[in-house]
Amino acid sequence: MQYLLAIYEDERNYGGRDTEAWNNIVNAHMQIAGEMAQAGILRGGAGLEPTSTATTVRTRGGVQQTHDGPYTEVREQLGGFYLIDVPSLDVAIAWAKRIPLHADGAIEIRATLPDQD
Repeated sequence: MQYLLAIYEDERNYGGRDTEAWNNIVNAHMQIAGEMAQAGILRGGAGLEPTSTATTVRTRGGVQQTHDGPYTEVREQLGGFYLIDVPSLDVAIAWAKRIPLHADGAIEIRATLPDQD
């Protein structure tokens, strides 16, 4: 089964790119991604640009509007994700617990919908 491991942290913790905190977390993610690839479970993943670069298409009452910025203002932002293929939620949880965070944050685990072949 495939699971999305969504990484939420306060992007302000890094102080931008080219900081020690940024370089350390990038290196830590390269390590865990390599381990996932070697285990044969990694199906994809990426880091995301800051929320200041986001664009949101919002629909209310059937009317669509496009806005600069993220959908909501929250303390933690979606910063990246991994897509893994593992036999169970328990295995996905074990991998999620290994994903590095710079400070407080969360890893949301969501199963993907089954193929509709």
